[in-house]
Amino acid sequence: MKLSDFSYALPEELIAQTPLPQRDASRLLIMDRATGAYRDGCFNDILDYFQPGDCLIANDSRVIPARLQAKRPTGGGVEIFLLRPRAHDCWECLVKPGRNAREGQTLLLGDLTATVREVLEDGNRVIAFSAPDGRDVTEALKTLGEVPLPPYIHEKLSDGERYQTVYSKAEGSVAAPTAGLHFTPALLEALQNKGVRVGYVTLHVGLGTFRPVKVEDPTTHKMHSEYYVLPQATADLINQTKAAGGKVTAVGTTATRVLETAGRNGLPLTAQSGDTDIFIYPGFEFQVIDRLITNFHLPESTLIMLVSAFSRRQFVLDAYRHAVEEKYRFFSFGDAMFLV
Repeated sequence: MKLSDFSYALPEELIAQTPLPQRDASRLLIMDRATGAYRDGCFNDILDYFQPGDCLIANDSRVIPARLQAKRPTGGGVEIFLLRPRAHDCWECLVKPGRNAREGQTLLLGDLTATVREVLEDGNRVIAFSAPDGRDVTEALKTLGEVPLPPYIHEKLSDGERYQTVYSKAEGSVAAPTAGLHFTPALLEALQNKGVRVGYVTLHVGLGTFRPVKVEDPTTHKMHSEYYVLPQATADLINQTKAAGGKVTAVGTTATRVLETAGRNGLPLTAQSGDTDIFIYPGFEFQVIDRLITNFHLPESTLIMLVSAFSRRQFVLDAYRHAVEEKYRFFSFGDAMFLV
C-alpha cells in the first residue's frame, strides 16, 4: 500500500466555497458495497435506505471560535489558534509566527493577556490566558475569536451557523464534522418517524485532520489524537440495534472513529471517553458500523483511506472519478456519499 494509491485528480473549481442555501439539497452518491453499483441522488434519498429498527449515530461536537488575533508588546501581529484545553484557562495552541513565542512571552488580545507557559516538541505552545477584574476567560475568548474555516475555503461565510451541524452542542472542535452539515431538523424528524433511532457521540475535531500524510508508506503515518465521548445511552442504542438485526449508520469519519475505537474490545459497547488516535486504512476490520455517510475527502488523506477501508479502494476511487465527471461539489461544503 502506497500513499499514491489514494490519489485522484480534482479540478479546483469543484471545491465548494460556500454552502448551498438548503442543507439537505446537496447531491448524494449512493454506493452499494455488495454489488459495486452506484447511483446519483439527492441527500433526502437517504430516507429510502433506512428501515424501522435501524439507528443513526452522529457527532454532536461544536466548532469553537478558535482563531484569535493577538499583538506582541512591541506591536507585531500574531495569530493564536486554540487546539485543545490543557488546564484551567490554559490551552494548547498553534502560534503564527511562532519563532519568537518563547516561554514567558506575553501576548495581548484586547484586555486579555496570553502568556506562553511551555513550548512543546511539535512546536505547539501551552498558553495561559488571564482577564482583568475576574472576567470569565472562556466567555472572553468566544467574543474575541472567530470560527476557523478549512484552508481550501477562501470565501467569507456570512452565517457562521452553516459551519455547525443543527445538533451541535458539545463545544471543542476546530473544524466541523462536515458529513452532518447536510441534516436538517425536518430530515432527522422524518427518520425518527420512520422508526430510526438517532444517537450521538462526541469527537472534538483537531487541526490534525488537515495535516497531510507525508510518508509514502501510510502505515507509518503518526495519526493525530482527538478527545471523544461515547455516552452509555448511545452504547445501549447500538447494542440494542445490533441484537435486533438492525443496521448502524455512522454520520462521517469522526463518528466512525469513536465507534470503532470503542469496538476494538468487541460488543456489547460500554460508555467511555478519552483520546483516540485510531488510524483506519484498508485491512481494518470494522466491528460496529454497517453503513457510512460521508463527504468527499482530499486526495491522499487519512479520511479517504478510512472510506477505502470500509469499502474497496478501487470502488471508492472509481466513484470519486464519477463524481468529478458529474461535477459534484467537494470537501466541507460539498456533496456526500452513502456507502450501504
